[in-house]
Amino acid sequence: SAAWLAILVLLLVLGAFIGIGFLTNGSDPWNVGLWSFTGLLTGVLGAMVTMTRRAERAAFQQIEGQAGAVGAVLDSNMRRSWRAKSMPVAVDPKSKNAVYRAIGKPGVVLIAEGESVRVRQMLEDEAKKVARVAPGVAIHKLRVGTDEHGIRLHLLTKTLYKLPKALNRAEVTAVVSRLESLGSGPAIPKGIDPLKFRAPKRKF
Repeated sequence: SAAWLAILVLLLVLGAFIGIGFLTNGSDPWNVGLWSFTGLLTGVLGAMVTMTRRAERAAFQQIEGQAGAVGAVLDSNMRRSWRAKSMPVAVDPKSKNAVYRAIGKPGVVLIAEGESVRVRQMLEDEAKKVARVAPGVAIHKLRVGTDEHGIRLHLLTKTLYKLPKALNRAEVTAVVSRLESLGSGPAIPKGIDPLKFRAPKRKF
């Protein structure tokens, strides 16, 4: 469980720091005590981070596969350097497949939510719109899903942050301004409401 894992992290970190204390100057109790205290604080922090991430992953697993799940992640779990909205820029009213847009230093990222075959054309259409308004800007196309070709919901932000950087802060702002001319997207069909979901915000 998450609690046992957090305790294990605490003990491992504390043990490592105590070991360093003995290796550096084990005959000095103040040295060992200082390393032990530092290890305790570091271990507690590590345990809290572990608990937070486990809770986050559990929350993502609960909403994974539901319409609007990607929007919930973009709304609550993105770094400030990214510009992303919880509402999709394109939606298929029948299948509820959707495409979301995030803008950051890697460029424009289009994120599909739904079956790969049906949502592929939606991704291509949105990519063409972005290319017309912001020519030359890197466009990345991702799809969230549980199949072998999809990205799991809890790995979405990690995947976004690993994309290669292509823009600076001023260029990101300029791209955001250009894409605002495309509008905020279509009306949201019944059943897709990102406000229903609240993925936990990271504190560390």
